[in-house]
Amino acid sequence: MKDAIEPSKIVNLSQRPESPERLGALVHAVRDTASRRLQGLLGNMFEHVDDALFDLAEKAENNAAQMHYFDGMREVRKRRPVVERAYLAQFSRDLTEFAANRRGAAPEAAATPPGNVELSLVGESELEESLAITSMISKNASRITRDLFALNQRLAVICGGIEVDDTNNPVGPAALTQAFRQAMRELSADMRVKLIIYKLFDRYVLSGLEELYQELNTELMRAGVLPQLRHGIARNSASQTAAGGAAGAAARAAAGSEVTAEEAGNLLDTLHALFNARRAGHDLSGIGAPVAGNRALPTANELLGALSVLQSQMAGQGLVGAGAASGVAAGAGGGMTESDIAHEVAALKEHLLNQLGSLRGERPHQMSSIDEDTIDLVGMLFEFILEDRNLPAQMQVLLARLQIPYLKAAILDRRLFAHRQHPARRLLDSLAEAAKGWSDESDKDRRLHDKVKSIVEQLLHEFDDDMGIFDRLLVDLHEFQELSRKRAELAEQRVAESTRGREKLELARRRAAREILERIDGRPIPPLVHGVLARAWANYLVLILLRQGEDSPEFADGLRFVNEFVASTRLGSDAESRATLRQMLPGIERALRRGLANVAFQEHDIERLLDQLHAYYRQQLGDEPAPATVAGQVPPAIPESIQSIVDATQATAPLAADEADEPLEMLPPEVLEQMDAVHAMKPGTWIEFCPAGAAPERAKLSWISPMSGRYLFVNRRGLKVGDFAPQELAASLADRSARILASNAFFDRAMDAIVGRLSQPATDAPEPG
Repeated sequence: MKDAIEPSKIVNLSQRPESPERLGALVHAVRDTASRRLQGLLGNMFEHVDDALFDLAEKAENNAAQMHYFDGMREVRKRRPVVERAYLAQFSRDLTEFAANRRGAAPEAAATPPGNVELSLVGESELEESLAITSMISKNASRITRDLFALNQRLAVICGGIEVDDTNNPVGPAALTQAFRQAMRELSADMRVKLIIYKLFDRYVLSGLEELYQELNTELMRAGVLPQLRHGIARNSASQTAAGGAAGAAARAAAGSEVTAEEAGNLLDTLHALFNARRAGHDLSGIGAPVAGNRALPTANELLGALSVLQSQMAGQGLVGAGAASGVAAGAGGGMTESDIAHEVAALKEHLLNQLGSLRGERPHQMSSIDEDTIDLVGMLFEFILEDRNLPAQMQVLLARLQIPYLKAAILDRRLFAHRQHPARRLLDSLAEAAKGWSDESDKDRRLHDKVKSIVEQLLHEFDDDMGIFDRLLVDLHEFQELSRKRAELAEQRVAESTRGREKLELARRRAAREILERIDGRPIPPLVHGVLARAWANYLVLILLRQGEDSPEFADGLRFVNEFVASTRLGSDAESRATLRQMLPGIERALRRGLANVAFQEHDIERLLDQLHAYYRQQLGDEPAPATVAGQVPPAIPESIQSIVDATQATAPLAADEADEPLEMLPPEVLEQMDAVHAMKPGTWIEFCPAGAAPERAKLSWISPMSGRYLFVNRRGLKVGDFAPQELAASLADRSARILASNAFFDRAMDAIVGRLSQPATDAPEPG
């Protein structure tokens, strides 16, 4: 690898500008120079990771947190070479593919303003990581604007005229940071450790990009690429750094550490930038613009006072947010659009401004942008409640009434959005999780419904500015859930044991029938003997399988009797065969007496059956003349309570486990598509069953049978809802008579949806407020 673009690589400018030789040589030179510098910067960063994690481990608040950092140190030491190789390989691949015009943007960064790169892809546990990435990209893109602009123009020339800007430049902060995020997937470390590494990447790698860009620009100028270029661009640094500082809050939130008000504000600032970008078509230049006129903006205390008045009115009138409960019910049923919610939020703002006017004697024209964004954010949070199909409609109505209390909580403590362990956030998550399994059928006594309603009412009537109420209500809810869980577990255990017992009995019956039919081998035997085997002896074999198992000596003896009993009917009439039969009969009688005594035969029933067999065998031996009715043709004297379990069709019918092994190509395509989802389901997964013409029923996967492969579902009280073969479940998912409910926390789902919506162009969706 060369240290610079050598003179031998400077192509004569008399060549055509689009010459592949020129393009290839200069792109390779850029790649070599950048790879060399990035390798040095990355190595320097990793030299500091160990010390940073060790310092954090020494300051950890408990042993568990300390072990997270020590485990991270070991993982980084072990995987560092793999991460470094993956990063440099990803960078090289991005640059090569970009120059070859196989795509028009670097991975995951195309056509996205630096302020919201990647946010639309946030997953449940990756919100903090995404915000940290966004903050790093925004801060560094703003810091090195001039050098980056020049490099964009020169890369556009050597890449054959491709449009290059900050978001798709493969050597730009966005692409380099995303490449590092890809490489970090090689590291199996706790998210708090990864966020520390991102911070060090920002400090030791991205901070060195200015020197890299200066070197690349200098060498490309020497190669004759735009040597007279003027740096004629100016950026609004405020707009590019709207998300600055969010990484610190995100890192501490992921670690479960205390998040300061300032750090929470940084996180809210990131969302604030997205709100403004959405309102102004991604023109962020107006953020923080002064309000026209001299009228003072409402203070936080004034807002809280006005909200408290609205809250008391809502509690007394049973209203939801700024509209009536009927509107929420319509939204819960799918009739409330995003435009309706936007009007609800706008109406709430108007109510607030009017109430503020009543309190201060002068109606303000508007609120501060951060307060307005907080209102919009909480409005979108509760809009998500109405859209979230994981919540039953009646529970959506109840939870939607919490909009004003949660708006007050967000104004009082902005850490609500940054800290997963915030009590208000945990309470809403717990309420949503409890509500997920609710249905009319499973809550006939209304215990859960009334508990959720009670918590909602307490917040509406009692919450002023004491954030401790969320902790108290959370404890109350958890105590209620613990009692409910214990009751449900007992019922669930009984259901599982009952199902398991029925399956074992069914499998034992089929096994006994199969063993007997294999020994009969389709050949005729006297009805008397068949009746003994199909009814009396088959039940005895089932009993042995259930008690002693198929590997027991008793089961082997039972099968040996079947062999001898069937063989005794197929001996010849010659003297030798008769002698053999005489030797077999005492053993047959002893085994039969012992076996029948174990399957509810009384002594007189055994004697009657043996009398029939004695008559049959005397005729076989020729000890008495054959009567008009052959003894073997009469039905056996067996009590009616002893049912036959040997049926050729039933014994050879496929078991549920066999059905699960049916070739996948035999399934309809729409069912086949759902089989992966069925196989991925784990006990604890909730499903909503929506049978045609019946009320929906929510059920939890309690148990997957290791014998039949069937899925057992129970409701929140532990009572059985149904059990299904995998194909049956896949078919229900395919025809939408069943659907899997989300397993991640409600607040994470909501924030993911909100950030995704805010990241969309303003023309694609209505504004949130």
